[in-house]
Amino acid sequence: MKWAALVAGLGLALSAQAEEAVDLVMVGKIRQEALHRSQVADTLQHLTEQIGPRLTNSPNMAKANAWTKARFTEWGLANVHDEAFADFGRGWEFSSASLELLTPRTAPLHAVPKAWTPGTGGPVEGEAIALTLKTKADLDKYKGKLRGKIVLLSETREYKPGTEPSSRRYDQAGLGELLNFPMPAGGAEAKAKRVKEYRERTELAKATNQFLIDEGAVAALSISGWDDGILRVGGGGSRKVGEAVGVPELVVAAEHYNPLLRALDRKQIVRLRVNSDARFTSQANDPGYNTVAELKVSGKADEVVMLGAHMDSWHAGTGASDNGAGVAVMMEAMRILKAVGAKPRRTIRVALWSGEEQGLVGSTDYVSRHFATYPEPTDPAQKALPPYLRDATGALQKTRDYGRFSAYFNLDNGSGRIRGIYAQENQAVMPIFKAWLAPFNDLGASIVTSRNTGSTDHIPFDRVGLPGFQFVQDRLDYGTQVHHSDLDTYDHASPDDLKQAAAIIAAFAYQAAMRDQALPRKDVLQD
Repeated sequence: MKWAALVAGLGLALSAQAEEAVDLVMVGKIRQEALHRSQVADTLQHLTEQIGPRLTNSPNMAKANAWTKARFTEWGLANVHDEAFADFGRGWEFSSASLELLTPRTAPLHAVPKAWTPGTGGPVEGEAIALTLKTKADLDKYKGKLRGKIVLLSETREYKPGTEPSSRRYDQAGLGELLNFPMPAGGAEAKAKRVKEYRERTELAKATNQFLIDEGAVAALSISGWDDGILRVGGGGSRKVGEAVGVPELVVAAEHYNPLLRALDRKQIVRLRVNSDARFTSQANDPGYNTVAELKVSGKADEVVMLGAHMDSWHAGTGASDNGAGVAVMMEAMRILKAVGAKPRRTIRVALWSGEEQGLVGSTDYVSRHFATYPEPTDPAQKALPPYLRDATGALQKTRDYGRFSAYFNLDNGSGRIRGIYAQENQAVMPIFKAWLAPFNDLGASIVTSRNTGSTDHIPFDRVGLPGFQFVQDRLDYGTQVHHSDLDTYDHASPDDLKQAAAIIAAFAYQAAMRDQALPRKDVLQD
């Protein structure tokens, strides 16, 4: 009976795939435009090398919003605009940073400031002191000891040489493994642990920021999260007006940070000079902005298919793989559809998100206002948590556009070519996606996995029961060298892979917009 059921289920799946209409004539036009007349590399190069890193609410982010709007308008897209999400916080940028070892010897050290930390206002010098902070209570041990000091906040980390290539593509075994669905782990106990860790981490960070100010420390240093001289950096201080921003804080290359601690262990005096030309560019909790544009239609114009990628980045590199690549691909997909004269039945809308790096802020706000949201918690402790850690607060509140939404497609795992798509446990879309991918099997895209993937902008859609998907991509050196690092530059991106991705995403958007029905939905699961 089990085998009979399996065969019957497989037959239904294959039948559904066979019945899914695929406009191969349009796919052919899309491929020709994407592979032979691509503009995706030029778009990425301008975004990363002419504009540069795009921290949310920074001047560069405003330049990126303006430039992408101008491109969309030039290409003839409709309803091109920026859409605000409230109360994100201040803008911030830095122009230069330097760190020098003065004693026991002289040497330049590789470092870059954390976002939303103040500048030094010129070079400052001080003796180094190492702090060990596990809880807020540990701060008491250093009262009266930090005035005029440069504090080292991280512990030493042993260097471990890599045993795998820094850049990798999926082989058949790796793709095959993705087709196996892992049993869900966690539950209420695991979530409670994550909530506890989040609260402890954020409370310690806030307390440390204020403590370093009160105790008169002149600067702080932390170790980079990666070895081999790579600076992997995110945010520190605070982007919110009214919260302590701490002292100037820089991330230091691991191989330059570890010797400082070893010198202190030998009871040597370590003296450093820090110069961080960093600044807040606004003094209010300003809104952030998503950039939106549409390919309008005359049929089911009130129904929508969405594409998206986050345009914000961290500041050490130029945000090429994370996520200028996704932005360039989504822009290119819209350009392709316009260039080939596509006339979809549904509106195709692209959104270039901001605030992704701070917790999917822009996309979460957009979904909440346009489609659906859960009631805002009244408990201050719950309200202080990010949405993905909050307890359920009531029934899902849907807007009138909730039922008019078809699908959202996201790209945010570097610049590697698409190998397939994550179905987010939506079994009903799997044969549909398999049919849509078939014309791209010769370009290396073939798998549809039922697995979930997270941590990017399809999640706010998925969380409220809307079909939101991220593509499976070759990782290249995304997780070994470029993610959030100073090596996240155009040279580490793969233009040929981006051409392939743009073709696939343009075709997926078109097929979704042409279906008689919207894509199937799965049940909404609440923790």
